[in-house]
Parts: sequence; C-alpha cells; structure tokens
Amino acid sequence: MSKRDYYEVLGVDRGADAKDIKKAYRRVAMKFHPDRNEGDAEAEEKFKEASEAYEILSDSQKRSAYDQYGHAGVESGGGGFNGANFSDIFGDVFGDIFGGGGGGRRRGGPQRGSDLRYTLELDLEQAVRGTTVKIKVPSLTGCGDCDGSGAAPGSSPATCDTCGGAGQVRMQQGFFQVQQTCPKCRGQGKMISDPCRTCRGQGRVEETRTLSVKVPQGVDTGDRIRLSGEGEAGPAGGPSGDLYVQMAVRDHPIFERDGRHLYCEVPINFASAALGGELEVPTLDGPVKLKIPVETQTGKSFRLRGKGVSPVRGGSTGDLICRVVVETPVKLSKRQKELLEELQETLNEEGNKHSPRQGSWFEGVKNFFDDMKL
Repeated sequence: MSKRDYYEVLGVDRGADAKDIKKAYRRVAMKFHPDRNEGDAEAEEKFKEASEAYEILSDSQKRSAYDQYGHAGVESGGGGFNGANFSDIFGDVFGDIFGGGGGGRRRGGPQRGSDLRYTLELDLEQAVRGTTVKIKVPSLTGCGDCDGSGAAPGSSPATCDTCGGAGQVRMQQGFFQVQQTCPKCRGQGKMISDPCRTCRGQGRVEETRTLSVKVPQGVDTGDRIRLSGEGEAGPAGGPSGDLYVQMAVRDHPIFERDGRHLYCEVPINFASAALGGELEVPTLDGPVKLKIPVETQTGKSFRLRGKGVSPVRGGSTGDLICRVVVETPVKLSKRQKELLEELQETLNEEGNKHSPRQGSWFEGVKNFFDDMKL
C-alpha cells in the first residue's frame, strides 16, 4: 500500500513553518497516542504514521529531499522509515506530558524505565482532609546481584565493537547519511558475554514494593500524584521511570461533591415544614443546627458557608448546600388519619389560600384546555 503524503498526514500545507509542523504533530499524536487508545491497532498505526511524518518534516535536510523526490528521497534501501524511535520523537515534542515519553530511549544515553500508574481509592473524608496511605506496587527493579548491569558478578558489559558504544550506526545511501539502531547491540551500546543468573542478563527483577503516599487535602477523582523515580527501573542500569498515583474517590452515603462544594438532601416531615423549627444536619466537621423557616417548601436549599472542601490547588473553602425534601408520612394510625382528614376539610373550606402553587397550576391547566377548544 502506498504511503500517504506527509503533509497530508499532519494536516499542514507545504509552506508550513517548523512551528506549525510541530503544533500539527502535537495535535495528531495526542489524539492517537497508544496510552489514550489502548488496544486500538488503527490508532497505533496512525500515531506511527504521524511520528514518521514529523521525523522527516522537522529535519530541514530530510524535508528538502522529500519535497524534491518524495518518499523515495528519504527511504533507506527501500525500507521506509528506518531506525526512528517513535517515543523519542514524541518525547521531544511533548516533554513530560506522558511521563517522559513512556520509557523511550534517548539516543546516546541509557534507556529509561517505564512509567507506572496506580489507582488509589479514597473515602470522601480522606480526600477532603488529606491522608497518608501505604500502597503495594509490583514493578521491575534493578537487580541487586549485578547492580542493574545485567552482567554476572565479577564481570562487566563490553562496549559494542560495531557502534563503539553509541547504540547507533550510520549508513550511506547515495548522498544521504542515515542513522539507525545498531543491529548487534540493539541500541544498548554494550554487549554481555556472561549474563547475571539472577536477572538473566536483563538487569531487572520483578519485585513488589511498599510505598508511602502523602495525599494532600482537597484532592478529587482524576487528580494525580507523581512519584519521581518510583516507576520501573531502566534496562542495563538506566534511570527509573515515574509512578503516577491517580485518585478515585468513592461515593458517599450522604454527601455529593461538585468541585469545592458539597451537597446533601435533608428529609423533614410535613409538620416541620409547615410550622418551622430547628434540626441537626451532618457536616464533615460534625453536626450543626439548621433553622427551618415556617412554610418551607420541598426543594428549598440552605447554604452552610465554609462547610465544603478546601481545593487542592488553593482558593477559598466551598460550602455545604442542604436541599430540603418534605416527606409524606406513611404507616399512619387511625387517629393520625382522622387528624389529617380534619385538616384537609379546613384547608378545602378556604379554597387555594393555603396552596397558592396548586391553585395557579390548576388555573393554568384550565386555560390550556380552554385554548384547545377554540
């Protein structure tokens, strides 16, 4: 299948400058990055296609050759996009957005370990007040027997005689010089003749570590804490990746959270709503008294200032909004029913005086049907 035009892949015209090309690549790569499209083979191919296009168009020499000769001008021995490390390209453009390029190797340096993600479930109280929790994280850590080198104790890796330790080799293709991963050491720059028996030459072993995570007050679902260097150890003694602890706050039986504010429903009986009074409502700091005015209707909200959440990024503390729900009495005794019937008779005698909303509603219904008859 023929390759698409690189400018078309990134959605830019041929006169686009380096800034526009980089911006276009950021947009396309962010959309199709494997971390956002796990298991989607089509998205992965589009991400690679965009990375290939950016690798060519961001290099003035390669772009000039591509503009003059098309794909044939930048292919290495008919092999297409040869030796490019997509994580390197993505990391160069995005920096730390995806944790340092997702473990990609930087040319001329050791390979960085993969970043890890851990979902930490919290109660609402823990998220609001902050807490310290211990978590167990399974990951690859540096082998203690070989100090992460991969070579058996008493020996050490030898410099690759093909690339001279650079991990890259240069190949001449006509008047173009192409750099690609060393085929002998696979980019490591070193060769191990006597591998460590503990890690089998990998320099890493599987281990479950217990870490202490300090959760600041005010975090919410989706917030992340980055623990630098607590990810997987890099191969051959490379630096460790990072651990991202993502918050997931459990549903609360009483409160609902929306940003810095908390909400709750307060059920009251018919008599309390009509006559008014005082009742005790819960807050995260303990119970407080709430005054219910006379003739309070269901749906009426009361704001308790400063009883919400202090945002993790700073700012004023939110409020607790209590929404009154007038509850219809159930399981009435004979006497209670008689009292309600007497009350209903006295209310009906005075029309809609005591239920103005009901009166206006019935009037609206009557007008609606009258209009339909016209």
